[in-house]
Amino acid sequence: MTDATVSVRYLVDDVPAAVDFYTAHLGFTVNTAFPPAFADVLRGNLRLLLSGPASSAGRAMPDGRVPHPGGWNRIHLIVADIDAEVARLRSAGVTFRSGVVDGPGGRQIVLDDPAGNPIELFQPAGA
Repeated sequence: MTDATVSVRYLVDDVPAAVDFYTAHLGFTVNTAFPPAFADVLRGNLRLLLSGPASSAGRAMPDGRVPHPGGWNRIHLIVADIDAEVARLRSAGVTFRSGVVDGPGGRQIVLDDPAGNPIELFQPAGA
């Protein structure tokens, strides 16, 4: 890893299922894999750390709270043709949280990985 690499940690319920999802549907490649606890996948300068319940990141906090997947913070992936990507992913059975939303900067849609973590696909305006 270099300073140019951005790492984001996602908590997942099933590390192998998450690895399969990100590699099969979103163009990531496996960097390391230590199932069932952990794997990391790469796409360009993005390193996505996939931490399962058995990982150190999944351990309970001192106050008893247990980290879990989901929420609305998300990775943001640029796509050239959002309509084609949505069609491809829907045909593969991927679950979406929203429809495509048009805004002044472009078009976006939010989908879920197998653990319920959100991913935003974004097509910049004019692309």
